[in-house]
Amino acid sequence: MDPLLYLGGMVALFLLWVKIKGLEYVIIHQRWIFVCLFLLPLSVIFDVYYYLRAWLIFRMCSAPKQHDQRVRDIQKQVREWKKEGGKTYMCTGRPGWLTVSLRVGKYKKTHKNIMINLMDILEVDTKRQVVRVEPLVNMGQVTALLNSIGWTLPVLPELDDLTVGGLIMGTGIESSSHIYGLFQHICVAFELVLADGSLVRCTVKENSDLFYAVPWSCGTLGFLVAAEIRIIPARRFVKLQYEPVCGLERICQRFAEESANKENQFVEGLQFSLDEAVIMTGIMTEEAEPDKINCIGHYYKPWFFKHVESYLKENRRGVEYIPLRHYYHRHTRSIFWELQDIIPFGNSPLFRGLFGWMVPPKISLLKLTQGETIRQLYEQHHVVQDMLVPMKHLESAITTFHKDIHVYPLWLCPFVLPGQPGMVHPKGNEAELYVDIGAYGEPRVKHFQARASMRQLEKFVRGVHGFQMLYADVYMDRQEFWEMFDGSLYHKLREELGCKDAFPEVYDKICKAARH
Repeated sequence: MDPLLYLGGMVALFLLWVKIKGLEYVIIHQRWIFVCLFLLPLSVIFDVYYYLRAWLIFRMCSAPKQHDQRVRDIQKQVREWKKEGGKTYMCTGRPGWLTVSLRVGKYKKTHKNIMINLMDILEVDTKRQVVRVEPLVNMGQVTALLNSIGWTLPVLPELDDLTVGGLIMGTGIESSSHIYGLFQHICVAFELVLADGSLVRCTVKENSDLFYAVPWSCGTLGFLVAAEIRIIPARRFVKLQYEPVCGLERICQRFAEESANKENQFVEGLQFSLDEAVIMTGIMTEEAEPDKINCIGHYYKPWFFKHVESYLKENRRGVEYIPLRHYYHRHTRSIFWELQDIIPFGNSPLFRGLFGWMVPPKISLLKLTQGETIRQLYEQHHVVQDMLVPMKHLESAITTFHKDIHVYPLWLCPFVLPGQPGMVHPKGNEAELYVDIGAYGEPRVKHFQARASMRQLEKFVRGVHGFQMLYADVYMDRQEFWEMFDGSLYHKLREELGCKDAFPEVYDKICKAARH
């Protein structure tokens, strides 16, 4: 009983300390305590529940039968909204805190919430090489099922909780995107409930204007209820090569060369300073050298970005064989490198060994419990941005990031951008190689001001015909926004489909200057 009494005494002292200091003080200044004691266990429960639910539904083949009825329920809600006069805009009823984006959308409180409970994998068609899924299916579900039967998505964005709907209505990218493009470019069909309650299917050949306009529209053209996505055969391992590179010009040169090489199935770079980076290239393979297998996804393993940094510190190249699903979710446990700001000792061997199996905390729970004070602190002293710029401007882009925000590491992910209609396409309408520069962390420039600094960065990106991912804080005014994005097809369909009175314009939904 002595250990139990000791533990009980420690808990009592902790609760007394919380009472004296106040819960808000603890959450703000010692957030790791709250995260470790409450959010990590809750996150495990969430994960177990959703995994078991998805597995049972798919095995019982009940999802396709329920899907049609659920879609009819959505159509009924939309028609009732229209019958009542359509006095407010519509939006999905999914709570804002459940989304991966750090942005808190206030429109959920003022718009008509349409409940959309669509979170199942409907069908895997290996003959057509497509998987049909509902919009709330996440990447963790997809890899768990597809990899178990020998298939995978050509582009499988990193974090487990990213949903198909979010990746289509927003965007998604991975280290295979230099071959396949963005997540939208591996999709072959969308099914949507429109503003009048009708159900429509769109492909490259059928309702093609809508097919090209849906990506990046953020749910302002209709409610996505299903999508068909290409699949490709999977292999057991990714043979990953690590190459440390010094000198900014040399980094950009090597990264562009490896990105243009289509023999590389995966290309990724981690930039640790202005002139230091590690470039990684990989291919899928069935065979592996036993002494070079590294199961980086195991909870007790070092965080991946720290593992990559070791190659830079030791100035050595290396080759490893990483199990495919471990590779796909290599940044999940540390939420890239964001978790080091929440749990500073999270990468220590002791913490990983004892509590690493509970990591990471769900981003949705972090949002739900952050409170207004932490949200404002994050907004003013933290950057979470992905900017997509042409590969030819990579060197000037990194220099601009360094000058305006000085956040490291930077995530470098190449992708090919096809010359297709829609909000995002190259300037010349011919396919062009771009790179996603991801900045996540605390800026180290003196006198950083979120609005001024980000507007300066946005101006640079517009100037090189780049794009800003819309999950993040956007500071552009309306004119600047539509200079960055091509709204011609989007606005045409908004008019034709009666969306202007049913859904807010994408700018009004996501930009800080328009939110109220």
